[in-house]
Amino acid sequence: MNDEQCVRFLQWALPQLHMRWPGYRKVRRQVCKRVDRRIRELGLDGVDSYQSWLNQNDDEWRHLDACCRITISRFYRDRAVFDALADHVLPVLADTARRRGDTVLRIWSAGCGSGEEPYTLAVIWHNELRERFPGMGIEIVATDADPKVLRRAREGRYDFGSLKELPRRLRERAFYRDDDVYELKPEYRRGVRFVEQDIREGQPDGCFDLVLCRNLVFTYFDEGRQREVLRRITATMHDGAALVLGAHEHLPDDESGLCAWFEGHSIHRRESAVRCRSE
Repeated sequence: MNDEQCVRFLQWALPQLHMRWPGYRKVRRQVCKRVDRRIRELGLDGVDSYQSWLNQNDDEWRHLDACCRITISRFYRDRAVFDALADHVLPVLADTARRRGDTVLRIWSAGCGSGEEPYTLAVIWHNELRERFPGMGIEIVATDADPKVLRRAREGRYDFGSLKELPRRLRERAFYRDDDVYELKPEYRRGVRFVEQDIREGQPDGCFDLVLCRNLVFTYFDEGRQREVLRRITATMHDGAALVLGAHEHLPDDESGLCAWFEGHSIHRRESAVRCRSE
């Protein structure tokens, strides 16, 4: 499949999956390589034949949907976001939870990929914040629809490319190194639970103090599905809880009950008696 065929196919297929072509523009070759592989598995002679196959076989859309999952992830991805979480957001949320009488800060990492995002939060908490909040623990529920990446997440083993953005001091404290493989120490895995779940079909039981939904819903889904998923996300959040999007993502215009908190970092807060502020 050449690039022109790839673009034409995705522009035809993605809207039928409630996906947005603009979100896939830069990652289209990753998707089309998978589609090429699927075409060969079916013994078809090209993308036009595959399009006809989709029109005749409703079940095939499930396979195409799996081809469209983008699993790019790294520890401390978008450093400014994690710096803001460590320096400002998590301390405020922990204080709020403590005043509420809770002893656990509950976090949901949606579309967690191979575990880099939830493990980054665990590393930050244990090294930067735990001593400031004695008696307060964290519980992280990490969800993804792809069982393959979840298996890797549970193993907790990564190459340096996944860790290059993690500050060196945290990397040296949190990982064992075996040649070119870095293995996360057990104390950082405790409290992180991985669940196979498609965010379009369900969500973990709330209530959460922090939800991270980065580079997924508000990049790849069409606006109707964005609104649908956003309603369910906010239903899992405490008043005053925070929602973190990807660095280049924006919420659809609606009455979600969220307002910009650290606007430059795509961090929003659910409205409550605590007045939201932009920083």
